[in-house]
Amino acid sequence: MNDERLQEHLRKKPYLVDAIAGNSAMLVSLGSTGRLYRLWWPHIDYPQHVDEIRAGLKIGKTPGGVTWFDDPAAGWTHAASYVPRTNAYRVVSSHPELPVEAEQTDFAVPGQPLMARGYRLTNKGRETLHLEFYHYGSFRIMDNEWYMTTEFRGDHDALLHFRHRYAFAIGSPETCSGYQAGQGSWRQASDGYLNGNRIDMKPDGAMKWTLAEIEPGQSVVVPVYIAAGHSRGEALEALETAKAKSYDDWFAEMVAYWSNYLSEAAPCPGGDERIVDLYERSLLAMKLMADEATGTIVAAPEFDETFSRCGGYAYSWGRDAAFVTTAFNKAGLGALTEKFYDWAVTAQEPDGSWQQRHYNDGSLAPHWGLQIDEGSSLLWGMWEYYLHSGERQDFLERMWPSVEKGASYLAGFIDPETGLPLPSMDLWEERLAEHTYSAAAVHGGLSAAASFARRKGRNELADAWESIARSISASIEAHCWNEDKGSYYRGLKLNVNPWDYEAAIANGARGTVKPRDKGYQSYILDHDPIVDISLLGLSVPFGAVPVDNPRMARTADAIEALLTSPKVGGIKRYENDAYIGGNPWILTTLWLSHYRTLQGRYDEARRLLDYAVRHTTPSGLLPEQVDRETGETAWVVPLTWSHAMFLLAVHMLAERGELRTN
Repeated sequence: MNDERLQEHLRKKPYLVDAIAGNSAMLVSLGSTGRLYRLWWPHIDYPQHVDEIRAGLKIGKTPGGVTWFDDPAAGWTHAASYVPRTNAYRVVSSHPELPVEAEQTDFAVPGQPLMARGYRLTNKGRETLHLEFYHYGSFRIMDNEWYMTTEFRGDHDALLHFRHRYAFAIGSPETCSGYQAGQGSWRQASDGYLNGNRIDMKPDGAMKWTLAEIEPGQSVVVPVYIAAGHSRGEALEALETAKAKSYDDWFAEMVAYWSNYLSEAAPCPGGDERIVDLYERSLLAMKLMADEATGTIVAAPEFDETFSRCGGYAYSWGRDAAFVTTAFNKAGLGALTEKFYDWAVTAQEPDGSWQQRHYNDGSLAPHWGLQIDEGSSLLWGMWEYYLHSGERQDFLERMWPSVEKGASYLAGFIDPETGLPLPSMDLWEERLAEHTYSAAAVHGGLSAAASFARRKGRNELADAWESIARSISASIEAHCWNEDKGSYYRGLKLNVNPWDYEAAIANGARGTVKPRDKGYQSYILDHDPIVDISLLGLSVPFGAVPVDNPRMARTADAIEALLTSPKVGGIKRYENDAYIGGNPWILTTLWLSHYRTLQGRYDEARRLLDYAVRHTTPSGLLPEQVDRETGETAWVVPLTWSHAMFLLAVHMLAERGELRTN
């Protein structure tokens, strides 16, 4: 994508969003101005269907046509926040020169293919108002900008957008007073004129509703529904379902749904009001990241679909999900965990491995190659849930075939020279080596599999897998300690490019050049000395090295000394990290909090927890990164792993009686 097209794309779909709303089958991302950026259905990862959706007003005889609430040049100001204890997002828009306040509330209806957008328009002036409310929608069905049709269906008083097996009907229980399908809808809607064109092979269209005689202080509500279906008939039927019940009833049903969800979860085990609020917001956000139909847990709502700055986030990583499911366990939401692992076995390869990341249907997503920690983390997470469930036999029986294949694969993936797992990609997906973190994850996965095997009476398998796990721990101690840094090496047998290899050798590093297929060569450094937050994984959560091991304690201290961001605090991923500028991350900061808690250094753990609380977005979500210069949100909103690490940090402190109110 060239720069001009990218900038136009980012105007409609920025990297950073302000909120998400949904019902785990339909998901939208939103801005604090009320603009709807993206909509996914019937799964939360793919496909995405929206180009842009906007709303605005024409006020009486005010010159200039329609004023769009989200237009940065139009003069509207916005106050945005979630409706407490729900996944509904509310934006209140006001204007210093216009006598109208617009309160917009976006939520998905639980169990229905419906997005509700409620607009409460209030006359703040001293004179009676005549308003025309405009709703514009441009679609990109199946992430495709071509071959859409937009049609006004008078029998349903709705605009219908459709392509292939997806259709979206937009309408309201209030009868519209004008419409336009295609034919330059945006330009003409902005001028305050819709020409009544009924059908066009274009992606966009607009509708308007005339609201006459609004007295000073009076409010009117215009609900607009976006109804989805796999056919035009399904979408229109869903829209009629929406119209058959009042907007207030749908809103009350949504509030009750999220209230019930939170009441079924374990309450926040302590802490001050901000911790409690973030705890609940984490539970709400994480639920939206767990697909209703499949149980898949995705890393984040997609925000970089063009892969312009990263490789995308709306996929399921086994590693992220293992942390998330453990957080669900702690929060008493084990049903979400179980559903995920029932899905995970469908994503396993025939050889027993799990690849890097997957779509919700279990198929392999775009990736950079095997990460051995992914499948290892899944085995570890399965065992954690088995214990949480009270060692339910039915879960054991469903998981066992997958566990046996997965552990057998891990057992055969050991380098006889080092005793560590063979080279694979690291957890950050940037380098090929025998990574120390990956070794710890394999230790955790094999230990979990051995425990499953004992429950199955397969003691010989259990003995063999336990022996390999112990050998990995011993190999970490024998080969992975770097006294110069006072830290474990990040890895062994690091593959680099030829020029980096020559530079490293010139600076005293050791390595080898090995031939490989087709006459190519691999340039391999003996050690990767970079200090990386993932080295904490040796102890927490995988237990390959005891928490109180002096080397482990020195590694944690080296991490804090070398990776603390100097201006804004927080912990970076590793030395010289350049991704999105090398910012501190929320999950890395919380990872150190986990380790300090296990060390008994509770005040330090709490300070790290409070860092996360202080660096939520304005809507209360946790991002991936914090800008190293300003402390503002820098990348990915929300990141499911960040929210999971927060829940785990809260519970770890609470279980030790150390989640005190400040």
